[in-house]
Amino acid sequence: MYGKYRLESSSDATVLIPAKVGWGVQELPSFVVPALLIYQSGSLDTLGSKLLLFLFFHRTWIYGYLTRGRPVQIAFVLTSFLFCTLNGYLQGHNLLYCTKYEDSWTTDFRFLFGILLFLLGMAFNIHSDNLLRNLREPGDFSYKIPRGGLFEYVSAANYFGEIVEWFGYSIATWTYPAFAFAIFSALYLGAHALQRHRFYLEKFKEYPKSRKVLIPLLF
Repeated sequence: MYGKYRLESSSDATVLIPAKVGWGVQELPSFVVPALLIYQSGSLDTLGSKLLLFLFFHRTWIYGYLTRGRPVQIAFVLTSFLFCTLNGYLQGHNLLYCTKYEDSWTTDFRFLFGILLFLLGMAFNIHSDNLLRNLREPGDFSYKIPRGGLFEYVSAANYFGEIVEWFGYSIATWTYPAFAFAIFSALYLGAHALQRHRFYLEKFKEYPKSRKVLIPLLF
């Protein structure tokens, strides 16, 4: 658990750091580890290296800079840092040394559909995160019902966008580590989405009962 759920349910939430710092630290390996692998490989010209830099840039730098979330436990940040280090290595090593793309791959349906899906998920994610940030002023940690965009259909619109992103990434790269990461993201974020949905229902009597948890119209 993390964020409001971790702080409210844990009795030892004593070592906290600002959300911007926490996100920046925990996600740093997602970009730095692949970047180091690319440097070690000595080439930025391969499709694998370009995909690595492009697909992980927003996750590491943009979101962390914009976030206004609640302070997080340093223990959670450190465990996330370890996961991102391992995942960054697996994704980077596989794309650079284990996967060879022909020149025709950039016109393959899987690549084009995957990139389109990734960009669509990113758009959902950025828009939903922006709606959440604008719910309150900096320093205000009160809870409000999110409105607009996909939040009219699900409680965790930003999680839905991120899941779509990583399935798009897995299709565009067509590798086992990418699909494993997409499935892990769906299960992990799905569990937190269910937790968020229950939190909203318990806290707000007026919370829209028609909203689903994560997937519009389905779940």
